[in-house]
Amino acid sequence: MQSSHTPLSTWFWGAYLLTTQTPGMSALQFQRQLGLSRYETAFVILHKLRSSMVRPERDKVGSEHPVEIDECLVGGETRGEGRGVHHKATVIGAVEVRERKKDKDRTAKGKDDHRHGVPSKMKVYAGRLRLQVLPDRSAKSLTTFVQENVAITCKLMTDGCPGYTTLPDLGYDHHPLVLAGDPDKAEAHLPMIHLVFSNLKTWILGTHHGRIEPQHLQAYLNEYVFRFNRRFYPMTAFNSILGMAARSVSPTYAQLYSGTWRRSAFVELNPTAS
Repeated sequence: MQSSHTPLSTWFWGAYLLTTQTPGMSALQFQRQLGLSRYETAFVILHKLRSSMVRPERDKVGSEHPVEIDECLVGGETRGEGRGVHHKATVIGAVEVRERKKDKDRTAKGKDDHRHGVPSKMKVYAGRLRLQVLPDRSAKSLTTFVQENVAITCKLMTDGCPGYTTLPDLGYDHHPLVLAGDPDKAEAHLPMIHLVFSNLKTWILGTHHGRIEPQHLQAYLNEYVFRFNRRFYPMTAFNSILGMAARSVSPTYAQLYSGTWRRSAFVELNPTAS
């Protein structure tokens, strides 16, 4: 915001729209809502705000809950380059699986109360989330992500990828399962992270029409996780982004369009859960 020609009220209004709109906003929608004359201005403001959705001193997930980890491919299909050729990015995710606590008080009909934003009909629900773009699916890349983002005390569930075989040696309570492409096994063993990936791809296709440049993908993942971890408390998200924006370094216009800006892979956590 410093040295910006854009009024401070526009920055505040933009931060409010970005953090409280459930499906998020594309740069074109953002431009129309703020009444900006240039698309490039809206694009830069969005990315400057996204750079404030990261808190490097975040806790690791899974300190009190089991964690599911898996990878997926994100990006559009490539045509005219041969069968099986694609330029999709590999995204790894880790999500807590939390069990809903049963309330002692019951309603007159015998149903659980819907309190503190926790789904009342589900026995388990997703807790904090981490998403990161990986350069490859090597054992080094996979284990590095786990060590940086997941507490060593948790129960860790993955598929049978060979890259995870060293996790027990690192001290993790690892529970792998070879899925062999069986959807029933995947649904039973890793239901929460697959649901996260499905919603992520739907969000990219719906809000951004699937058009995300590879060099910007981590920024969009950070935005998705930021909003996901605060989905029960949207106003907390607005307060958080203003606080973190005051002590974060944002990219310049030239850095964004040249692709030299490197976004942090550390994803912000839900402050209400820490």
